[in-house]
Amino acid sequence: MTTSQAAPASVWQDPSAAPASRAADLLEQMTLEEKVAQLYGVWVGLDDTGDGVAPHQHDFAGPELDWTSLIARGLGQLTRPFGTRPVEPRTGAQGLARSQEEITGANRFGIPALVHEECLTGLTAWQATIYPNPLCWGATFDPSLVEEMAARIGRSMQLLGVHQGLAPVLDVVRDLRWGRVEETIGEDPYLVGEIATAYVRGLQSAGVVATLKHFAGYSASRAARNLAPVSIGPRELADVILPPFEMALAAGARSVMNAYTDMDGVPAAADERLLTDLLRGTFGFEGTVVADYFAVAFLHTLHNVAGTPAEAAHLALLAGIDVELPTVNCFGDTLVEAVRSGAVPETLVDRACARVLTQKAELGLLDPDWSPEPEALALAGVDLDDAESRALARTIAESSVVLLANDGTLPLAPGRRIAVVGPRADDSSAMLGCYSFPMHVGAQHPDVAMGVDVPTVLESLRAVVEGQVTHARGCGVVDGTDEEIAEAVAAARGADVCVAVLGDRAGLFGRGTSGEGCDASDLRLPGRQEELLEALLATGTPVVLVLLVGRPYEIGRQVERLAASVVGFFPGEEGGPALAGVLTGAVNPSGKLPVHFPREGATQPSTYLAPPLGRKSEVSNIDPGALFAFGHGTSYASLDWGRVSVDTEVWATDGTVTVSVELSNASDREASEVVQVYLNDPAAEVVRPVQQLVGALRVRLAPGESTVAHLQVHADQTSYTGRAGRRIVDTGHVELQVGASSVDVRAALPLEMTGERREVGHGRVLAATSWVD
Repeated sequence: MTTSQAAPASVWQDPSAAPASRAADLLEQMTLEEKVAQLYGVWVGLDDTGDGVAPHQHDFAGPELDWTSLIARGLGQLTRPFGTRPVEPRTGAQGLARSQEEITGANRFGIPALVHEECLTGLTAWQATIYPNPLCWGATFDPSLVEEMAARIGRSMQLLGVHQGLAPVLDVVRDLRWGRVEETIGEDPYLVGEIATAYVRGLQSAGVVATLKHFAGYSASRAARNLAPVSIGPRELADVILPPFEMALAAGARSVMNAYTDMDGVPAAADERLLTDLLRGTFGFEGTVVADYFAVAFLHTLHNVAGTPAEAAHLALLAGIDVELPTVNCFGDTLVEAVRSGAVPETLVDRACARVLTQKAELGLLDPDWSPEPEALALAGVDLDDAESRALARTIAESSVVLLANDGTLPLAPGRRIAVVGPRADDSSAMLGCYSFPMHVGAQHPDVAMGVDVPTVLESLRAVVEGQVTHARGCGVVDGTDEEIAEAVAAARGADVCVAVLGDRAGLFGRGTSGEGCDASDLRLPGRQEELLEALLATGTPVVLVLLVGRPYEIGRQVERLAASVVGFFPGEEGGPALAGVLTGAVNPSGKLPVHFPREGATQPSTYLAPPLGRKSEVSNIDPGALFAFGHGTSYASLDWGRVSVDTEVWATDGTVTVSVELSNASDREASEVVQVYLNDPAAEVVRPVQQLVGALRVRLAPGESTVAHLQVHADQTSYTGRAGRRIVDTGHVELQVGASSVDVRAALPLEMTGERREVGHGRVLAATSWVD
């Protein structure tokens, strides 16, 4: 370890000592300034001009930081050395190594910075694999694929010297108009928890830190407006919002990021009950809590609960935030002065610093043999988008494409004349979500190449279709002319089948139709796209709708007239070939909807997790039900269902039941099914959803194969928050609904829960166990 002044040998330098003990020993030797320096990140290259990649970043960029003076005390984190601008991976690794050498050489103890990056759809770095968006993960209903993907992402991070990834997003969708729906996994807490937990396991298997976000309630903002206040009760928080976090924390997630929003007037970044009492006291979390970008300063500038930056720092530390990201605003000299004056107790600084140092010890950053040179520098070349990663990206994309409806037009018959039209047909960005590198960072550098090959739908179809394929844009995502629509109509009239590729453009803060800060006032297709679709349908040519979107849209006015409907939720760099495979039949579609498609005129917020009066009823003329329900998805060849059974009709309140489903494949191709188990509790002491997912298992079978799928559900999974505010497992009648979607129920299994009424807490069983014979 290189230092400017050699520190005496201490416990903190002993790799065999417990990380917490090492942190405590080091903490005792540090000055206040050195301790505070561990509590913030620095975003080198943060720009105060232009649109930026974070909310209000231009407000906080300020003057150029004095790097030499800043690192003399040490540094907690380095923010996004690869995800700020396009940089060749090996060059970026060399630059990071130099920065770490400067940091360790300048501070008294030689402590390096912890490095973080975004990693939602792969490592947000130029030339790195761009995997499908999180809604696609949900659509696979396959945690094993997501775990494999996350492990590869973590390996890329570790290779370059990155220690912490800001993912996954565990926000449960409550309103489809929210711009960040595309970053979520779905509208069901069980599905979100299962998939997110797999991501955490995979990412952290590479020795890096996963960060759960956004804790908590962010997705329930009023009218789905980004950062708007959250108005939910404690029961909705406990039973819908928190379970995915509980599941991922139980899997060992090592960091948590706060939500931007306030709940009942208290911003999450200043909520001690949330970040300390609940997260650490009840859930037993021992890792670090990092601030979402500028969230500490927002307590002063946006929420108006702090009169000064120092007061904002005090509130955040008191609540339980340990690290200010992305750069120093409130936790620097301002905080030091506040501690010196007695306005902020130094014990709060010590508490946060101890957590930071403990995590650095766990990561090996305090070890005497730690090297600033990442593994990438020992390699002749660094390929962040190798063949294996692309193959996995293709597999996930193929497994996530959802065939919503089909009258037999799909698969496209060989030799047919195909018109491929629409604003998303020949645009690589149509495959990519807001947090992919090209859309999140590359958009600020239009002269730089995308960095990876992202085939379009048009290119992908032309590569595999035998016959004539014509193309017309028709309109833009949010613009277009009458002449463009006329050209598309002419192309459709001259074809046997028209493939209309419509959807979103991911962006930031109003620069897209989906993404962070790109909320929607309604769920009509953006711009003139619905007008284009109507014009295509009027030609009489069969129209296959392909949606590349970050959220579901209302297509109820057209669905009965469409030949087929397909959706891909930003399926990543291999999304074009995956969609072409589905359209031509080379791929048997198997994705299931992680979010419902609303009917025409449906009101938001609305999810399938509705109680009886949240569904269609005689007391309202509005039908909030789904056009395509949660869990829905069709195929060209499906598995045949046989007997559905349960091993008992009496379910002990502390026991399990096992549901078994006989499945077989009588088709001539591989087929799959997602066996879904829903709980219906017809009588409880509070209003409950008519259905909620408690188990799911994807089963793939070759032609002629058969199997029995088993899902074991624990009584703890029936628990809910009762009137007294405590989670209970109740006695009485329940029903397990087993099917291929939330509405395609193949069997309803009545059960009687017997025994003692129980109270359960964070240590309860959170997930079903599943297997196949």
